[in-house]
Amino acid sequence: MADLTTGTEEPLELLLERHRRELTGYCYRMLGSVFEAEDAVQETMVRAWRGHQGFEGRAALRSWLYRIATNVCLDALNGRNNRARPMDLAGASTVATASGDQLSEAFWIGPAPDGRVLPESGDPAEVAAQRESVRLAFVSVLQRLAPRQRAVLILREVLGWKAAEVAELLGVTVASVNSALQRARAVLAADTAASRPAPALDDDHRALLARYVTAFEAYDMDGLAALLHEDVTLNMPPYEMWLQGRGEIREWMLGPGCGCRGSRLVPVEANGSPAFGQYRPSPDGGHEPWALIVLEVSAGRITGLTNFLDTDTVFPLFGLPPRLDAE
Repeated sequence: MADLTTGTEEPLELLLERHRRELTGYCYRMLGSVFEAEDAVQETMVRAWRGHQGFEGRAALRSWLYRIATNVCLDALNGRNNRARPMDLAGASTVATASGDQLSEAFWIGPAPDGRVLPESGDPAEVAAQRESVRLAFVSVLQRLAPRQRAVLILREVLGWKAAEVAELLGVTVASVNSALQRARAVLAADTAASRPAPALDDDHRALLARYVTAFEAYDMDGLAALLHEDVTLNMPPYEMWLQGRGEIREWMLGPGCGCRGSRLVPVEANGSPAFGQYRPSPDGGHEPWALIVLEVSAGRITGLTNFLDTDTVFPLFGLPPRLDAE
């Protein structure tokens, strides 16, 4: 390792920067917002820069940075409400009972571009585990855990740290870490959506997504409904309401959601899942941003659709254009 005090082998900035993406992924799992995660990582870098002269190589640089990032996240979570998904708050609405009540962005779990929170390469099994752990359903369960339980589960189950390493980072006993992990695992196991494995990115998966795009852009709701699981959910932050069942979603798309007819979809990578920027027809021609759609898929069917409607914030985050010109 380079001498952090003198920087004789490599500048400190480069040493720190190498860890930015993985720290952002860690903080996103802890906080539920990629914007808050990036702020937390920046604060981690600042604290590391200020404290590097006191770093004497007693621990690996990576472990030291995770200790700082964990403390930053625990400070941020102190005394505040956890972020959530609409399904965490109340039972499903129907098309007839759905309301237009909204909550602020700060209340909801937000989407994360894969390129900001997942490694570019690595051991296939480790990369797969990382992808699983940023899925919206998984992040939702993490937010229900007490902050220190959350950190334990991520460090042990996602990042593969040993119990003794986590205990040292948190300043607790190994027995305390094992107890927290057991409780966190129980919460995770009770959530069928979070514990359901995501499908491999194979030809069948790609064909399903292609059929979804074709049906959506043609506004073939019978064809789209055929791709949905019978208990599929649809939620649309910042709205509190959510729907369940392919019949309800078909009715919504042909009723209140009919303005989506004629939309175009642009693929992106979000939360280790297939996702699309949706553009609705604009009155003055072309198409304008409407939603970032993140799909959850299992056993050859779409099991969840999350439509993030805050396009002013979300579309720039994913590098999506501000509008699509008429073809």
